[in-house]
Amino acid sequence: MKRALSIVTLSILLFCSCKNSTEKVVEMAAETADDLHKTTTPDSINIIPIEHATFILAHKDVVIYIDPVGGTEAFAEQEKPNYILITDIHGDHLDVKTLQGMTLDSTVLVVPQAVKDKLPELKLKDLVVMNNGDTRDFQNYSIEAIPMYNLRPEALKFHEKGRGNGYVLTLGGQRIYISGDTEDITEMRQLKNIDMAFVCMNLPYTMTVESAASAVLDFKPKKVYPYHFRGTEGMSDVNQFKTIINKENSDIEVVQLEWYK
Repeated sequence: MKRALSIVTLSILLFCSCKNSTEKVVEMAAETADDLHKTTTPDSINIIPIEHATFILAHKDVVIYIDPVGGTEAFAEQEKPNYILITDIHGDHLDVKTLQGMTLDSTVLVVPQAVKDKLPELKLKDLVVMNNGDTRDFQNYSIEAIPMYNLRPEALKFHEKGRGNGYVLTLGGQRIYISGDTEDITEMRQLKNIDMAFVCMNLPYTMTVESAASAVLDFKPKKVYPYHFRGTEGMSDVNQFKTIINKENSDIEVVQLEWYK
């Protein structure tokens, strides 16, 4: 497989050298990467919903906690994390007491600068600050920090652009998007090659079911997991979210997990 990829890449470079076209190199390389993504067989990833915005991704010996809150008892039966990703400073994403109660000496904590500024001293393997647009390769996976912010004038006070992160992980041959608290921003709509997407929808803090569905129909993940859908007036209608999406695109699988007990 590696040899085949090398041949494809070499062929592209030779062809483009003859044409003396840098633009052609970029275009064909992008097409090759897209084809490889489509033909690569992904590995299984275990998803463990905890509550609301908190969940665990596990693949082989990699365990990633997303926004762990709710006290250490919520994770008592789970494997210890190799990595923890925190998206924002609000209490349903950052819970200092939960972090302080965990044994994290073998854990890499990945946070935006605004979160780092609120952290006490923790005994960690490493603390990595990532802000919007940053990318980072770890031993077992890679991560991109994606903007997350509000668009509606009445909601701008909740999430300003540049403070928090959404994340795109490449893990087990799959690209996984975690929206964090956001609306249907351009950066979400322009995502490519997403296998699994965790998309928020709750008012007044993030976006409506209709806006979330509209964005998903634009970036077309293979699977989408509605999460973070409890607002001040109750739960968002995730069944309506599924109906809107599958009416327009039946190829997108909408997966509903148990986020609230």
